[in-house]
Amino acid sequence: MLKEIILGGFLALKDYIATHILTCLVPAFLLAGGMISFINKEIIINYLGTKVHKLKSFTLAGFASFLVAVCSCTVIPISSGLYYTGAGIGPAFIILWVAPSSNILSLIYTGNIIGGKIVLARVISALLMAFVVGSIMSYVFRKEKMEEVKIEREINEKVIERKYLILLILILISLLGPNYIIQKGPYWKKVIVWFFFTFIICVYSYKKIEKEKIKSWIRETLFFVRMIFPLLLIGVFIVGIIGKILPENWIEKFLGGNSLKSSFFATLIGATTYFATLTEAPFVDTLMKLGMGKGPALALLLTGPGLSLPNWIAISRVFGIKKAVVYVLTIIFCGTIVGWFFGNFILK
Repeated sequence: MLKEIILGGFLALKDYIATHILTCLVPAFLLAGGMISFINKEIIINYLGTKVHKLKSFTLAGFASFLVAVCSCTVIPISSGLYYTGAGIGPAFIILWVAPSSNILSLIYTGNIIGGKIVLARVISALLMAFVVGSIMSYVFRKEKMEEVKIEREINEKVIERKYLILLILILISLLGPNYIIQKGPYWKKVIVWFFFTFIICVYSYKKIEKEKIKSWIRETLFFVRMIFPLLLIGVFIVGIIGKILPENWIEKFLGGNSLKSSFFATLIGATTYFATLTEAPFVDTLMKLGMGKGPALALLLTGPGLSLPNWIAISRVFGIKKAVVYVLTIIFCGTIVGWFFGNFILK
């Protein structure tokens, strides 16, 4: 019995390495590193201050967060850094939520494993929850105003230069191309498509991108690899074991269907368990095969990477216990409602 359980973990790992690393993870890490290296962060921060209209700052914080591929703990220094340099509490907590729960890496990877429809639901629900979180945090703590830091200086630079934007688009094509052009057939066909676009990226980078920028890009990419990849392999191995030992009737009883109870349990599991970025997708895929409903699956996809017990503790230390309690309770409530609503009316 023990041998079969361990074997299940290794089989999941073998399948993952054979069919996901080259055509999915490699370009995904390159894209994440490129966004860190090539996008002008100062301009984005300039529009998140407390004096900026909330609709504008909330929208920018929500969409900018999709570009930050981090886990629930790694995002805290980013969010607190913005907050303590002048960003409003609403945008700061929106980034704290959206970046781990629905960043571009996790969205693309989820689409490859589970499908595009649930990815779209994940994007929409993450943004809806972001506006709720931002509004509640801004209202509840409206009397607590940070000393305004004047960052609204004149900036004539662009968010991203054209040549860098073209490079990011090419990387995105190398990521989407193999997995969406070749949806069926042997895996080697995907590898050929991936190699073709990767060759174009190499040639374009050599001719158009400065050497220092390429070095920065590679350095940031390797940072993501070192931070995420080992945890990802461990996560996939654990998922394979869970698939072997978890009884299907337990999943169907507590997480089956699209009831409020199922969504609440899924949200609670996600909110208390630590998921490294990307590990939530294979975990949820395994549970769905065992009978988990689509609504609870969405709730777990959001709260799994977005919250965790270490995340709760770190937030309370950085922002204060009151802010942590309000934030966590808001996410659990919203995750439950979102899972129930999308499961019953959108993802049927």
